[in-house]
Amino acid sequence: MNSAAAPEATQPSSELEAGNQASNKGRILAWAAWDWGSAAFNAVMTTFVFTVYLTSKAFGGEDQASAVLGGALAVAGAAIALLAPVTGQRSDTGGRRKLWLGVNTAAVALLTALCFFVFPRPEFLLVGVSLIALANVFFEFAGVNYNAMLAQISTPRNIGKVSGFGWGMGYLGGIVALLIVLQLFVQPRFEWLGAATEDSLNIRLVAVFSALWFFIFALPVLFAVPELPKPRHGARLGFLASYGLLVRRIKAIYRTSPHTIFFLLASAIFRDGLAAVFTFGGIIAAGTFGFELSQVIFFAIFGNIVAAVGAIIGGFLDDRVGPKTVILGSLVGLLVAGTVILVLGNGDYVFFGMNWAGSTTFWVFGLFLSLFVGPAQASSRAYLARLAPQGESGELFGLYATTGRAVSFLAPTLFTLCIAVATPLVAEGEAQRWGILGIMVVILAGFLVLLPVKPPSETEIAVVPQS
Repeated sequence: MNSAAAPEATQPSSELEAGNQASNKGRILAWAAWDWGSAAFNAVMTTFVFTVYLTSKAFGGEDQASAVLGGALAVAGAAIALLAPVTGQRSDTGGRRKLWLGVNTAAVALLTALCFFVFPRPEFLLVGVSLIALANVFFEFAGVNYNAMLAQISTPRNIGKVSGFGWGMGYLGGIVALLIVLQLFVQPRFEWLGAATEDSLNIRLVAVFSALWFFIFALPVLFAVPELPKPRHGARLGFLASYGLLVRRIKAIYRTSPHTIFFLLASAIFRDGLAAVFTFGGIIAAGTFGFELSQVIFFAIFGNIVAAVGAIIGGFLDDRVGPKTVILGSLVGLLVAGTVILVLGNGDYVFFGMNWAGSTTFWVFGLFLSLFVGPAQASSRAYLARLAPQGESGELFGLYATTGRAVSFLAPTLFTLCIAVATPLVAEGEAQRWGILGIMVVILAGFLVLLPVKPPSETEIAVVPQS
């Protein structure tokens, strides 16, 4: 993999190269099951069901509730940015990566289950958003350890495929969980306790279901994957002293492997664009293309299926052509599809003798967008795992989370700005479409910043101080 680092015995090795050279299918399935289970929190709790419930009229009005939820999530994002690298570092140095994955996962499951007690009344709004925000913090902490574990269950020959398989499982798990929730709770096919709508019991039971779903599917990885070996070097540091060590390590990484830092910056930009594709996709479908809520959910299901297929295919390509090539190719695909949606909009066109309605444009090129999101995300994770110094994956993925949070304002800001600029210049109802331009600008910026970054095969593994 890292040919520049291999010839000399004194050169540090990556955690991936230092691990087992034969992967275990059982461990890979157990690891990917966590992604499958975690989708209940992402898709059900924070995207399609529970946050929609929290921002309903029952909690004081959509505008006020949305503002409170947004503020709570902003505070959570700041906490993640400040704490993620150090939590990853301390799980590495203590040899407790799996332990903290389990602790943080259990915390998310517990906080999710407690959402059952968020009754549909304004006085419960603060409780609800606080539980969701805090669960987001612990979810990101768990994700740091989970992503770092990728180097433990894969090899240099299959890491791209394994990462893509995990992302694919996450997308598919979200679809299955969402369909179960729709059939049993939101639009139940038969009468039972979970169908009762008094005090929104059916929606509150969704929280219990999501907690159990996540917790049950998180268990296999905690039994199947061994704990990270305890490092022999260094003494345990106090929490504040960990930040001093973090700064020294960032400086050392920049000095000995600058392209690792460059990749963190580039990936932070394009990952913000990738997140915006799903964040604003449903909004654009409804506002610009006139989709009903049922159509939006239907499109979301198909979009996740396509994204899962794309992630798995991208994983196979990653191991053959390298993660940088897969990421750049995916970003080009996103730019092409997004530009077509922007240019064609909701108009009617005739191509090859066939009528091409606006909804058809969004279905075809919206799914085309989804196809390329998965590979870019999966290869980004595999890219960084290849560069993590031995025993330092948790800290590096903590920085990965932090840099992502640091620029997470870019796509939403440009999306809003483009709409504001377009509003007085275009016909009524056409301005929202131009928000797509803001997302495309962020993706293009990530593409351009990534271009000069060396692929992992040409990048030195960083030399980091141990204390």
